[in-house]
Amino acid sequence: MPANPRVRVLPNAITVLALCSGLSAVQFAMTGNYQLSIAAVALAAVFDSLDGRIARLLDATSKMGAELDSLSDAIAFGVAPALVIFIWRLHEYRAGWVVALVFAVCMVLRLARFNTLLDESDTPPYAKEFFVGVPAPAGGLLVLLPLALNEQVGTGWWSAQWLVSVWTVAVAGLLISRIPTLSAKTVRVPAKAVAPLLVAVGLVAAAVITFPLGTLVVAMLLYLLHIPLAVRRYDWLSRHPEAWDVPPRERRAIRRAGGVRRLGLRPPLRRVAGAARRAVGRQRRDAGYAGPVEQLRPAPPVLPRRGWRRVGLRRVGIRRVGQTRPGETTQDRR
Repeated sequence: MPANPRVRVLPNAITVLALCSGLSAVQFAMTGNYQLSIAAVALAAVFDSLDGRIARLLDATSKMGAELDSLSDAIAFGVAPALVIFIWRLHEYRAGWVVALVFAVCMVLRLARFNTLLDESDTPPYAKEFFVGVPAPAGGLLVLLPLALNEQVGTGWWSAQWLVSVWTVAVAGLLISRIPTLSAKTVRVPAKAVAPLLVAVGLVAAAVITFPLGTLVVAMLLYLLHIPLAVRRYDWLSRHPEAWDVPPRERRAIRRAGGVRRLGLRPPLRRVAGAARRAVGRQRRDAGYAGPVEQLRPAPPVLPRRGWRRVGLRRVGIRRVGQTRPGETTQDRR
């Protein structure tokens, strides 16, 4: 059943709010209020994380919404941060505009590649847990890290023009790179971790209200530190197909065991071993036996040590040279 047209407007309205928030960051930078510029880009990232989830929840996804989301991301996280950085530090020399253009172009290329990857069907199952390169909201916030440090701590080496230029180009390279980064869309929270997670969310909200810029700086630094871990996780999953479709608990067990292949086992043997254990358990229940399982196994047959005829075998021996059977002559043996 198609969604109500009124319901379809809600995700697109949130996308438009993200677009307006990103453009407002430029206006705040032109008036010298850089803290509001950073807050506007962060608010655009929040809106961008909500519109897609709400659209899927309400079954209100549409082709127009997908195109609008890409255009909004290009402006809010590509054009707006580039202009903010240019107004803040890069407008004082001629190469600054080139640096701003490089970042904006790389953001558009990253979004174009993301749209094309959505149509590919030959990707491995574990690839849905990762982004290819740094996503657009994270890139738009990472490029503002020197500005956030300048507003939180003060002017320092992180505010130098050459360092800001190098940092902007480096973040642009992360956008179009093939480096895997973790995606929060596939994270599943177990039931026993819901309460601690809610407490952590409350602590983060309190930190954002009390120290907004400091919390944002810490979050961006933690995001940078997670990239090597994401690369290692991606590489481990690519080498362990048996862990692609199993729950996180079984993945941790495979990782602790060093991998099923290192143990000399094939993945299907786990099911066979489980079936064997269940069969032994049923045998114990049917027999009313409470002792160790090893005693249920049949003892190996014991063959007699002497007498080949007793076990139904013919004795084949090596005759000595010159020895004949009864009734056999030397001529017959020849």
